[in-house]
Amino acid sequence: MVKKQLKLKYKVLLVVIIAFILLVTALITTYKYLEGPVNKKETIDVQITIPKGASVKEIAKELKDNHLIRSEILFRLFVRQTNHTLKAATYQLQRNMSLKQIIDILTDGNTYNPDAIRLTFLEGKTIKKYAEVIADKTNHSYDEVMNFLADKTYIQSLIDKYWFLTDEILNPNIYVALEGYLAPNTYEFENKDVSIEKIFDTMLDQTAMELEPYKDKITDQKTLHQYLTLASVLELEGLNLEDRKMIAGVFNNRLNSGMNMGSDVTTYYALQKDMTTDLTVTEFQTINLYNTRASNMGGKLPIGPICNPSSSAIEASFNPTNNDYLYFVTDKNGKVYYTKTEREHLKQVEEIKEAGNWIW
Repeated sequence: MVKKQLKLKYKVLLVVIIAFILLVTALITTYKYLEGPVNKKETIDVQITIPKGASVKEIAKELKDNHLIRSEILFRLFVRQTNHTLKAATYQLQRNMSLKQIIDILTDGNTYNPDAIRLTFLEGKTIKKYAEVIADKTNHSYDEVMNFLADKTYIQSLIDKYWFLTDEILNPNIYVALEGYLAPNTYEFENKDVSIEKIFDTMLDQTAMELEPYKDKITDQKTLHQYLTLASVLELEGLNLEDRKMIAGVFNNRLNSGMNMGSDVTTYYALQKDMTTDLTVTEFQTINLYNTRASNMGGKLPIGPICNPSSSAIEASFNPTNNDYLYFVTDKNGKVYYTKTEREHLKQVEEIKEAGNWIW
């Protein structure tokens, strides 16, 4: 009888323990769900204004109404238990933020500036395109930006300030001195009155950080200007790091053998034309220090960068894939074909055209 009673007690105790564990697990799961982001994948900014004197209850309701938190009750409990003081201001929040992240932001105070502007400078674009972005988003005109870049005194001041800028960019045959040196990225500034100088300083500061890892690879035999020049060509010739490194190896083979690079993209830049149509034989043969299709460019890089390259293209320039190819061609789908002889190259071009995959 006693044994039966003990067994019954053990069973009851086991049931209680299991029930307790399940309850705790359910509570933890529920808490994590309610505390977590409303939508982990959504990155759209949601503007919230917390007026002065607003209660925690009112703030919780505002956040819940805007689908920024899952539970008003948990928000209020969390704020009170942690003694957070929420500050009145206008905030930019996102639905991928957790409840704790939102409370921390509301506690730290507003960093949102409604007058702030964002300038996005795309990889592979020229400084002239960047000038258009600045003219569109700020109170400066396109001509102001270009005149600023043509000011030799200003350019010299930058050479004195940044380790990676040298007198090479002062060559009178270079179209725009800073071409290739402005790091593509999205930058935020206080308002539309931001100075042109501040914009370029911010971009050059980013360039300095991106180039720092390659500092020890720069030599008198191959200057940073030359690495960036090659990188700018790789940016437009290849779509990804693997192809860019392979193409860098091809270009190095051609340069080392005294051949010209034969890169069409350099001809477009030399002629200041957009790459929207094919060029004529005469245009490809134009003598210009940027045009690597010209007869006088055997074993030579363009005189300077032809666009502002991405970090991927810069990495490929410094770390090419060694190969024994001398030719490559890219079809309209971005696939690159490598060959060793001119005959093989021309045959490959014909095959691409016959397949309907020629770029034009």
